[in-house]
Amino acid sequence: MKQHPPAIFLMGPTASGKTAAAVELVQHLPVEIISVDSALVYRGMDIGTAKPDAATLAVAPHHLIDLRDPPNAYSAADFHDDALALMQDIRARGNIPLLAGGTMLYFKALKEGLSDLPAADPELRAELEEEAARLGWPALHARLAQLDPETAARLKPNDSQRIQRALEVCLAAGEAMSAQLKRQAARPLPWNVLPLALVPSDRSVLHQRIAERFDSMLQQGIIEELAQLRRQYPELSLNTPSMRAVGYRQSWEYLDGQYDRTALRDKGIAATRQLAKRQLTWLRSMPENTRLDCLQPQLAGAVLNHCQRWINQL
Repeated sequence: MKQHPPAIFLMGPTASGKTAAAVELVQHLPVEIISVDSALVYRGMDIGTAKPDAATLAVAPHHLIDLRDPPNAYSAADFHDDALALMQDIRARGNIPLLAGGTMLYFKALKEGLSDLPAADPELRAELEEEAARLGWPALHARLAQLDPETAARLKPNDSQRIQRALEVCLAAGEAMSAQLKRQAARPLPWNVLPLALVPSDRSVLHQRIAERFDSMLQQGIIEELAQLRRQYPELSLNTPSMRAVGYRQSWEYLDGQYDRTALRDKGIAATRQLAKRQLTWLRSMPENTRLDCLQPQLAGAVLNHCQRWINQL
């Protein structure tokens, strides 16, 4: 791998200190940050995504933020292509790509490549959405179970986005998506990667951070931010990919009167904890990662020291 150009992957659950560590690296090493976050790509979604503020971006610019308006989708395939192009540009400038974030599916897409599945068919997608509106997503999940039981088994009955995509692939290709994925060989990333995982030594401390962070978002005005987005983009709905982001979904339901502010806080914190749990599960499945305790007092310095040693060995 040493003949390949170097890149750093800085991964971790929400509230693990990834942004602070990345900013520290930019100030001491020849690196450029590429955001690996499925919510930071959306303009106007600043508070609920903990998007770096203008002062931080002035010190440490981030690529791949503020790319789309909230009604427009951004996929793992979009990220894969955008990130690869940026990595080459950064290399051409004599710098090292630093990919920092918590969207593990994006890291997986970049590391392993993407299968050549059929492209989305707007007409077929509209038919599936109409069917889901009449019958509900559990009914479409049951239909998927008949066409592709392996894929259906790993999806929840209300996982509308993935059920829809799996059905699209099955119907367009006339073959189960799982079978297509097995047949298509992965294309590993041709880069020499230092994979760093920021993980908590005490999960309860991370949970406390998550609660404090969500309280801060409420105080900063995530509800008002979402209300403005709903006014600005009438086509937004809970099924829009951007609105599946933790915090925004719960704020949407609050604005619709489904529960009060106390319930919003409880549900938002619980959903964020579930997100962190899923992120940590992803990280445990990557044995190649170097794990660093995200709760250590001098985390940014520890990450910097580790990266400096690695760069010196290149």
